[in-house]
Amino acid sequence: MDRPQINEKLEEVILDVMPELDKVDLSASITSTYGVNSVSLIRIILAVENKFDVSFTDYELALSSYDTFGDLAAAVAEKLA
Repeated sequence: MDRPQINEKLEEVILDVMPELDKVDLSASITSTYGVNSVSLIRIILAVENKFDVSFTDYELALSSYDTFGDLAAAVAEKLA
């Protein structure tokens, strides 16, 4: 799966978990732009694990690991490589 496909699927996952969003900018700050907190990030990551059939370690669930959803997309791409 190439990066544009990962980005597209990730956007779908984010919009499923956070239906209050109209669109997702993968380069925007997840905390200041979208109000993501540690609980919502874990919900997103669990959905990502199911959608992409990947696993994240407990360490990778930390909100401080991701400034943008693009960072999360990069982590997914690395796991799929």
